[in-house]
Amino acid sequence: MLSIWLSLMNLVTRDLLSLVGTRSNHFLIVQAGQFKDGLDMSAIREVKFLQELSHPNVIGLLDVFSSKSNLNLVLEFLDTDLEAVIKDRELVFQASDIKSWMLMTMQGLDFCHQNWVLHRDMKPNNLLIASDGTLKIADFGLAREYADPGTRMTCQVVTRWYRPPELLYGARAYSTGVDIWAVGCIFAELMLRTPYLAGENDFDQLSTIFRALGTPTDQDWPGHKRLADYVEFPIQHKQPLELLFSAAGDDAIDFLECCLKFDPRKRINSRQALRHQYFNSTPYPTNPQKLPKPKGALVPRQIAPQDGGAGGADGRNGNGLKKRKSVVDNSGKDVEMEDRTRKIAKRLDFS
Repeated sequence: MLSIWLSLMNLVTRDLLSLVGTRSNHFLIVQAGQFKDGLDMSAIREVKFLQELSHPNVIGLLDVFSSKSNLNLVLEFLDTDLEAVIKDRELVFQASDIKSWMLMTMQGLDFCHQNWVLHRDMKPNNLLIASDGTLKIADFGLAREYADPGTRMTCQVVTRWYRPPELLYGARAYSTGVDIWAVGCIFAELMLRTPYLAGENDFDQLSTIFRALGTPTDQDWPGHKRLADYVEFPIQHKQPLELLFSAAGDDAIDFLECCLKFDPRKRINSRQALRHQYFNSTPYPTNPQKLPKPKGALVPRQIAPQDGGAGGADGRNGNGLKKRKSVVDNSGKDVEMEDRTRKIAKRLDFS
């Protein structure tokens, strides 16, 4: 994973050497890896896809540079994330708020999918939120191109609580359905204010899914018994989603069911999702600027890293965020940053 260093600094031009003393827009610096150890594949993917993807609901890569032995990314600064919003019990959500977050998520994801990119780690703390309320998809360290439908890929992707059953059963060939399942789990979490399918390990994750959605049959999911890591589970019957999501309307329930189909070929795709009645019925999505945000969201926060599987002991694998210590002189300039930028030896071009 990337080691993310947050810094409340300002950007006037993409030339890092001219950053010193400027104060306009916030950005953050990401230390992506060290050359002495060889660049991690996640760092290379992060740079590659962020340079290719430019969309209002995808985090922006402003620059890439090296300093000493480190590769650093300059990203737009987004001061909070959807996980922080969900966990803040002082915030009250309206159905229109949830619809707004889901719409921005699906718009960003649709742009990725239309450009043949699988994110493969959709979860609330990878959905960052700007000061104007705009939600942006971040962390492309596990992203992958998928133009060839027969390409074999690793199944050890997507944080466990948001991982679809085909990956838990060891599927090596998959497509956009893995991201759609994760979005369905995020949608459920927004409505419940707690993770919907929170397994303790991969086996328990499948068990948790089947307790909630029933054990899949051959009719529900043809061919799933031939997957590499298939394990048979006792037959359980699906619990009606209306019972758990009692405050959700019919359109919301239908949209959730479309995202959480066992057969990935039957799941709704991102383009179909944007045309779903859920997004075209009342209540209409809240204006992003009016969405609720945690108190003090503009202040950088430290998020402790978690372990366990691809998603941590609790199913999450968030990046550890650290505040960058800085020294400011009497003129208001960041002395440490001025010193660091003067030492930049070269600029990298991954285009």
